[in-house]
Amino acid sequence: MGVHLITGGAGFIGVNLARRLLEQGQTVIALDDLSLGKLEFVAPLTRFPDFSFVKVDCSSSDDISKALAKIHERTPVSDVWHLAANSNIAAGVADPRIDLTRTFLTTFEVLAAMRQTGIGVLHFASSSAVYGDAGGAAVDENWGPLEPISNYGAMKLASEAQIRAACESFLTRADIFRFPNVVGTPATHGVIVDLIAKGRATPHEIEVLGDGTQRKIYLHVQDLVEAMLFITSHADARYNVYNIGPADDGVTVREIAEMVRDRVAQGGAIRYGAGNKGWVGDVPRFRYATDKLIALGWKSSRNSAAAIRTAVNEIADQPWRA
Repeated sequence: MGVHLITGGAGFIGVNLARRLLEQGQTVIALDDLSLGKLEFVAPLTRFPDFSFVKVDCSSSDDISKALAKIHERTPVSDVWHLAANSNIAAGVADPRIDLTRTFLTTFEVLAAMRQTGIGVLHFASSSAVYGDAGGAAVDENWGPLEPISNYGAMKLASEAQIRAACESFLTRADIFRFPNVVGTPATHGVIVDLIAKGRATPHEIEVLGDGTQRKIYLHVQDLVEAMLFITSHADARYNVYNIGPADDGVTVREIAEMVRDRVAQGGAIRYGAGNKGWVGDVPRFRYATDKLIALGWKSSRNSAAAIRTAVNEIADQPWRA
């Protein structure tokens, strides 16, 4: 059984990953600065005796190096799941320093602390945003050139490059997971959260950013966690890069808005904006090729529509509001 350290461990994906590892009988140490993660997300995990939480700013060289050295000396860490990042793409557009600090510097400093303490295995949460706007083509892991159009995507790509370089110097293994749009609970932001908030505030009319034709793939967080764990136990290269997602062409924002309207604002109208982008850096049409992951032996249990349908109900019922 391993001792797993999760950066961003109080965030949406982090708490789902931690719970699954704990259910398997593993030991989990979660790190988070609580800028986006929340203590109420972590609270249910404290019932597991092998779970602990430490508040740490992973972008601070001094903070993460001291914290990791202390943790590793007390309980030797087998691997690091690096999930800490700015997950609010629109915020990074407004202020590029957010992604520089929370998305890239967290990676740089975590790697430096791992090298200092002798931890050699890293699993990294990357993103489909590294591909940029491929015009609706089904992008695979060999797609190039990679031309991200958001600061978030640019810093995720820079992080991937830094990790690849670390494999030449000290990492014994690195797994790069390129996520699509991930949905589920506990959700803090995203299209479903935004539309549910609007539907509750003005149930007679839900305003949608863009014309609703944006089409993307969506993966439920539970399927994402299972895919990451599957890759770590079945892929055998020193450096692994995998797209994770369902094998479909996605759903439109119009379809999502209609599901939300039917759940929280029945009878309400939906008012669409202009153009096929919701914000600067938005990719209006995105498709994944997941052949590599399927060949490894894993396929999502839900398609994009099922993931959205499940998440709309979960988010509408979650006990707190974003």
